[in-house]
Amino acid sequence: MAFGLWFTLFELLLKLFLILAFVKKGSAGITSTFTRTKWQSFDIPLDHKVLAIPNGYNAPQQVHITQGDYDGKAVMISWVTADKPGSSRVQYGTSEKKYDFKADGTVANYTFYNYKSGYIHHCLVDGLEYETKYYYKIGEGHSSREFWFQTPPKIDPDSPFTFGIIGDLGQTYNSLSTLEHYMQSGGQTVLFLGDLSYADRYQYNDVGIRWDSWGRFIERSSAYQPWIWSAGNHEIEYMPDVGEVLPFKSFLHRFSTPHLASRSNNPLWYAIRRASAHIIVLSSYSPHVKYTPQWLWLRDELKRVDRKKTPWLIILMHVPIYNSNQAHFMEGESMRAVFEHWFVRHRVDFIFAGHVHAYERSVCTFFLFHVAFSHWGKDKKELDPGIDWNQLLTIAASCGVAFPDHKQGQAQSLWGKVKHKRQDGQNIERKPAPESVYRISNIRYNVSSGYRYPVPNKSAPVYVTFGDGGNQEGLAGRFRDPQPEYSAFREASYGHSTLELKNRTHAFLNWHRNEDGQKVHADSVIFLNRHWASNLRRRRLKKDRLKARGKIDF
Repeated sequence: MAFGLWFTLFELLLKLFLILAFVKKGSAGITSTFTRTKWQSFDIPLDHKVLAIPNGYNAPQQVHITQGDYDGKAVMISWVTADKPGSSRVQYGTSEKKYDFKADGTVANYTFYNYKSGYIHHCLVDGLEYETKYYYKIGEGHSSREFWFQTPPKIDPDSPFTFGIIGDLGQTYNSLSTLEHYMQSGGQTVLFLGDLSYADRYQYNDVGIRWDSWGRFIERSSAYQPWIWSAGNHEIEYMPDVGEVLPFKSFLHRFSTPHLASRSNNPLWYAIRRASAHIIVLSSYSPHVKYTPQWLWLRDELKRVDRKKTPWLIILMHVPIYNSNQAHFMEGESMRAVFEHWFVRHRVDFIFAGHVHAYERSVCTFFLFHVAFSHWGKDKKELDPGIDWNQLLTIAASCGVAFPDHKQGQAQSLWGKVKHKRQDGQNIERKPAPESVYRISNIRYNVSSGYRYPVPNKSAPVYVTFGDGGNQEGLAGRFRDPQPEYSAFREASYGHSTLELKNRTHAFLNWHRNEDGQKVHADSVIFLNRHWASNLRRRRLKKDRLKARGKIDF
């Protein structure tokens, strides 16, 4: 889209904000009353086909990949061989069954109580080209296996990309529903928010066995696209009664992270850049107070963020620092007290967490009908075929629509062109604009003075909890009442989310509920990137000056 159209959109956004400023303030959050009924939360039996061991002697299993460097031109490929070490070599190339390149990795194993793991391989494949499909082969002889992956677009503020977001997955039938629904979503990389296998709910050797079954369970997705890992409390596995006192032992042996590429000294906290996003992973269960290694690293990493290259700044952690559920209430307060002022100062866009087995989103950033209107055809008579109008209007209906007076007629006309119908034939109910729901922070509070409650802060992040993957502990259905004003939507259901980064200015967040086995679109919001929104006019003037000087030709 031409830069001028985005500037026009910003003007319309500002006008709508002024209108909404006169709306009476009050709680506008939604607590969903939906109740799922179909499946109990128990783990899939080990003999189920989705946990099957692949055919062949010493065949690679539990295959998963993650980003292997800072900027997305490398992957770390990991797998397990059960019978003997075998080869740690990866053969790969850009044509199916034609492997022009090779890389050699490492192999190791570990014990947990009396369980002895298979041979765990990690192989770094680097020097890759952006936006390229690679095929790879691992294993030996007739037991070898073949997979593929797609590299991301180059680091650029307008590189579009879709992230999947999953937390607290486990390996139940609900987990399977979540994973299968995610694989239909078009997500390109999973941001995983901790609590992977829930193997720690087992005893003795069964802990390791359930790690193996979970690795086979996720392989249908994780062998083909990167999963970006963060660790939760179920990865700690502190079990002194069986002699296991090393935290994160299984997790650190099985899952690699590119921590060294981001100058971290610990695999539990690190950063990557991918497409138009700068993603920072924090460890809720590692020391993070002032002067600790994680604190020092985050301070330096935030200084490395370049919003001209990666306008979207996303932080992953396991424990939410804002949570209105009775479950795990206030558990994130220590990290909030230490890091929140940095999050506000650096205008972090999103903080994604898990832990609470429900979905909750802060701040209903108002969906504007002008997002759709700005994409209207040049003759103002035809709808742009490149826009998913049904998606946009469904979001408009759920978040409310408001129009500046001078655009009312044109907006009504545009609404009429889509006939008030979604693709599924259901009517779109137009709702009044929501009341005051806003970004908040609590950085002005301390133990002796300051505000007692969070206050509006336009520089604060959006907080979203995704602890809804499907684990065996069940859902956290007891929300605190009244719902805080900053909480825009909350529901205790299993599901997954996607974050669609459209360009440097706009992103779509979608949450999909597992409604008794069916994928249901339950919450959607469009976000405006505040870094670029606050600089649109200045950047437009700069561009015009460069164009006038003949330094650019667009």
